[in-house]
Amino acid sequence: MAKVIVETSARHVHLTEADIETLLGKGNSLTVRGMLSQPGQFASNERVTLVGPKNSIKNVLILGPARKATQVEISLTDARTLGVTAAIRESGDIAGTQGIKIIGPAGEIDITEGVIAAKRHLHLDTKTAQEYDLKDKDVIKVKLADTARPLIFDDVVVRVSDKFAPAVHIDTDEANAAGCSGEVFGEIIK
Repeated sequence: MAKVIVETSARHVHLTEADIETLLGKGNSLTVRGMLSQPGQFASNERVTLVGPKNSIKNVLILGPARKATQVEISLTDARTLGVTAAIRESGDIAGTQGIKIIGPAGEIDITEGVIAAKRHLHLDTKTAQEYDLKDKDVIKVKLADTARPLIFDDVVVRVSDKFAPAVHIDTDEANAAGCSGEVFGEIIK
């Protein structure tokens, strides 16, 4: 079956325009540190602190551009550190999830929902999805054979859009479980 790059998605936040202004200061916006593999997405130079009931995590990356809803994506290990519950969800599916305090250089916000551990997923553009005979919301497995700890990830949701580039996204806990290092490719298993 087809091979696809597997990328580790570290903890990060997505913010609304209003929350960016509150956290960074009136008139400020995100500045691009580097572009990500998904078209139009970028890592910013700006950072925030997440504050949970048990602990805080400083220097958390903000991804841009701005979103319709503020969302915090952390690993389950991060959730334990913070003392919060991170529902395993697809990005954007934040209804009914736990909130958290976010502190920026110019202000802070308390979101009432938005903390998730992103469900592992495969981004595909429409053409590649057709080539792989996959459609949006299919659930597949991805085999990582050339890592320090080879394994098969089950329950990987397929996300198809012409705005995507082919890549599997896993979080840091999952990458560590597989012993990922450097450029990693996985085999799609239907």
